[in-house]
Amino acid sequence: MRQTTMAKEATIERKWYVVDAEGMTLGRLASQVATVLRGKHKPTYTPHVDTGDYVIVLNASKVVMTGRKLDKQMYYHHTGFLGGLKSKTARQFRDNDPVGFVEAAVKGMLPHNTLGRKQGMKLFVYAGGEHPHAAQKPEELKIKG
Repeated sequence: MRQTTMAKEATIERKWYVVDAEGMTLGRLASQVATVLRGKHKPTYTPHVDTGDYVIVLNASKVVMTGRKLDKQMYYHHTGFLGGLKSKTARQFRDNDPVGFVEAAVKGMLPHNTLGRKQGMKLFVYAGGEHPHAAQKPEELKIKG
């Protein structure tokens, strides 16, 4: 009988990956980055342990959405005060805060609990093509689609 191995926090090896988001579709990028952050691409994946790797996303301001979603899709948040519902289109969100735009897409695909927040902290998004993580020697991550 085979024994299922459970990953332990001390034995996890983490890698650094870099993704150039220029011209990439937001949803496809976000789902594959979320998979790497969770560690589901590894054979040692354990649902209750953070086995994921670090991901650096560059050129977040040049990410695209297909169809008319940039003008039709709305993003909402509430200030907490009466009548405080704020809304903006995807185009406004991307143009004003490209880093937050990509982060919101990726973090929305992570679990909404303590483990998901821990996994989301391994995501680094930059609007331009430069990043300060050269010392970590990140590898290029191939995104399909």
